[in-house]
Amino acid sequence: MKKFLAAAVLACAPMLAWAEGQVHKVAIHVDQNDPQVINMALNNVQNLISYYKSQGDTAEVEVVAYGPGLLMYVAGKSPVSDRIAAMSLENDSVTFSACGNTHRKMSEKAGKEVKLLDEARVVPSGVVRLVELQQQGFAYVRP
Repeated sequence: MKKFLAAAVLACAPMLAWAEGQVHKVAIHVDQNDPQVINMALNNVQNLISYYKSQGDTAEVEVVAYGPGLLMYVAGKSPVSDRIAAMSLENDSVTFSACGNTHRKMSEKAGKEVKLLDEARVVPSGVVRLVELQQQGFAYVRP
């Protein structure tokens, strides 16, 4: 019986090692131009990363902004531009996605291309991106 248990433990050891270091995937949705909401979203990012790191895990986080929330990525208008720059430098697993539809409409209204922060990458549609991320297994968070 002892040999059987020892063999079972050894057989399960690779599965136990595989369970460690899990990657948690999280999509964070920002659609409001409210500094409190925007900062809460960024706090969520930092808290997720810190917590999972303390557990020996990692977090892959994508912050998707559209509508009025896109202003968090507009150069010269973002209330969190320095914070986004710092977060991008500190963690490669955080992505900042800007809705292409909203960006195009903002640019048309302004009569010129609205400059976004270097850290923001434009996706065709913020709503579609959130759906895609959820289909890929990302948890959805809206502060």
